[in-house]
Amino acid sequence: MVVNPTVEYEPEQVEAFDFRMAMEEASRCLLCEDAPCKYGCPSGTAPDQFIRSIRFKNVNGAAEIIRENNILGASCALICPHEKLCEAACSRCGIDSPIQIGKLQQFATEYERKMDKTYLSQTDTYSGKSVACIGAGPASLACAAELSKQGVDVTIFDEHSQPGGMLRYEIPPYRLPETVVDHDISQLEKLGVKFELNHKVTSEELEQMKEKYDGVFVGVGTWEAKTLNIPGSNLDGIFPAIDFLSKARENKESYSSLGNVVIIGGGDVAMDSAATCKLLGADSIYDVFVESLEHAPATQKEKMYDFQMGIPLISEFMPVAFIGDEKVERVRFEHVTNGSTMELEADTVILAVGQTTRDEAEAWKQAAGIFTGGDMVNGGDTVVQAVAEGKEAAAKMMNTFNE
Repeated sequence: MVVNPTVEYEPEQVEAFDFRMAMEEASRCLLCEDAPCKYGCPSGTAPDQFIRSIRFKNVNGAAEIIRENNILGASCALICPHEKLCEAACSRCGIDSPIQIGKLQQFATEYERKMDKTYLSQTDTYSGKSVACIGAGPASLACAAELSKQGVDVTIFDEHSQPGGMLRYEIPPYRLPETVVDHDISQLEKLGVKFELNHKVTSEELEQMKEKYDGVFVGVGTWEAKTLNIPGSNLDGIFPAIDFLSKARENKESYSSLGNVVIIGGGDVAMDSAATCKLLGADSIYDVFVESLEHAPATQKEKMYDFQMGIPLISEFMPVAFIGDEKVERVRFEHVTNGSTMELEADTVILAVGQTTRDEAEAWKQAAGIFTGGDMVNGGDTVVQAVAEGKEAAAKMMNTFNE
């Protein structure tokens, strides 16, 4: 596998709204008195309020509402499964089609970025208090933002060279451009949040932090890739999806050719891997998973994107063996119900079969005196759920400050 830095692999999935399109879409809103869409957002972004602002041409107000409730509002506008959350709850579902809440959120946050607006400010409610956040992913970023808004001195520690966690290192740029992640991170920097990067916290250091800081939040995510315990799993040419996507995004490694690629998994990470391989020029790509197409965990948007790129999605087949001498050459599959088999040629196999917390962080889940949230706790839910958990942890932490 080689990532060619000259290859363009950042096309947009969908056309963004311009001002006219945003006004037309916002005008479809029924302005519900007790809008159900707001109950569909884990982070409490209040779509009804920011859509109302857009409808009355107050884009500044819309962006402020979004940013106040979700520090990662720009990123979530692009990657949230809106069709399962806020849009699924929209009152217009029973009339024609739901309001395109995600695209309206993208419109408002993109306006904020282009105009270089800043809406958040600090109070001195908890000035003098200090908190350490371990991990620079969505949960820690949300926790840090809520604390900093109340005057807490927050430092985020992360082992990577840039903050963002899976936003930065796992989601490919055609879904989430670097500029959007940078814009969200800049909002925390403007609040005074400090970052200690290239700093991997050990269990011993964590104990020291519990003494040094008034509170410690741990949101280190799930960076350990799961593997398949089947014959041939030790052959060369088999890569965890999280490693492949990270290297592809950073263009750090080059591969002479992806060749024939087989991806195993039916979630968003698998779909991201398949689309990335296509954009990087793989000879052939097959994405195979055990679920039916309907029940594959990837969002409909991600499945359709891969379909439109001509990537075959093969459902209800389970991998049973990797075949080859030193390097993988084929993958054998068996149907989950009827027992039929198939083999696919493979120069590269990408495993998107899930991730888990690293061993050293597993014990931190039950450790006394710290707060936790995000994927390390929920097992790998949505970004907006991680934001919600980070906000909840911040609220609990501030309650302890009052004791």
